Amino acid sequence: MKIGNTAVPSGVAQVGQTPARGAAEGARSAGNSAAEAVNSSTTVKLSSAAQSMLDGADGSFDAAKVAQVQQSIADGTYRINAEAIADKLISNAQDLLGKIDSAR
Repeated sequence: MKIGNTAVPSGVAQVGQTPARGAAEGARSAGNSAAEAVNSSTTVKLSSAAQSMLDGADGSFDAAKVAQVQQSIADGTYRINAEAIADKLISNAQDLLGKIDSAR
């Protein structure tokens, strides 16, 4: 930024201006470019490795286990098992590398 440059980025409140007003003005000016972006033809293509990871994810979780971990953290009794974490990381890395190799 040059000294004496008085340009203020859109969405930034100026002195004497409330943050909400500055954000609203920025949103209005960003809205025009957002409308232009929606009308453009942008295509997203996932790699085969990324798609295979998504295919294996079912989105479910064990709510009881989450509640148990939350409670143990709150109680101060939660213990981290570094060896188990390391084993899982290695296993996951091996699985991922195997999927990448098989996708080639």
